Amino acid sequence: MQLVEFLAPHFAFVSDPTAWIALLTLVVLEVVLGIDNLIFISILTNKLPVAQRARARRLGISAALVMRLILLATISVIVQLTTPVFAAFGHGFSWRDLILIAGGLFLVWKATKEIHHTVDPQDHQDTMMGGTLQMSLAGAIFQILLLDLVFSIDSIITAVGMTDEIAIMYIAVIVAVSVMMAAAGPLADFIAKNPTIVMLALGFLLMIGMTLIADGMGYHVPKGYIYAAMGFSALVEGLNMLARHRRKQRSGGEG
Repeated sequence: MQLVEFLAPHFAFVSDPTAWIALLTLVVLEVVLGIDNLIFISILTNKLPVAQRARARRLGISAALVMRLILLATISVIVQLTTPVFAAFGHGFSWRDLILIAGGLFLVWKATKEIHHTVDPQDHQDTMMGGTLQMSLAGAIFQILLLDLVFSIDSIITAVGMTDEIAIMYIAVIVAVSVMMAAAGPLADFIAKNPTIVMLALGFLLMIGMTLIADGMGYHVPKGYIYAAMGFSALVEGLNMLARHRRKQRSGGEG
């Protein structure tokens, strides 16, 4: 009875139609924002031995869920991260800005290193891990959490602007991460089987990294532009894959 009385105020939104609309909108937003993270996870875990890839995705995403729920519990602190702590170049930098810039630089560095390795696979001394072709399971999980921290803070701040109900935020995060868990495996397999998709995905990571840096510097790029560019690029690559498949069928039939 005491538990019910404690939880009742937090789930009062159940009878409010506008709260359900906010929940649905926030779930969609969290899933869309999670695409960036999912691409990174897919490319990163594909560097592991085949037997460890699925486990790394499960552990990494599960740990990311726990971290996001903990961050939501400290939401009052997260919101204060938008307060400027110093000014430079005519812009007041907050802790959020610094985290976004650091995350953007990390993404640009990782994507650039992997593009270099993809273009020159013989250069084993200049891979994503700076010396080995395959990374450790712990290293992959650590990097998944590191980047998820950047995306989590940004998405939580966005969620605060949409609803005041902490329960809605928790549900949205759990649903979004569950979708990531279900989609991570198929996406990683698809990227691994299509080498040209790897380069496209790395290009996405470069663009996302530069967007994070620009946002941290005070130059906001609407997400719609980013996802429109990603969608158009994916469409063109899809047409290329279809054309290659048709050519293979024709050449096979002629042979």
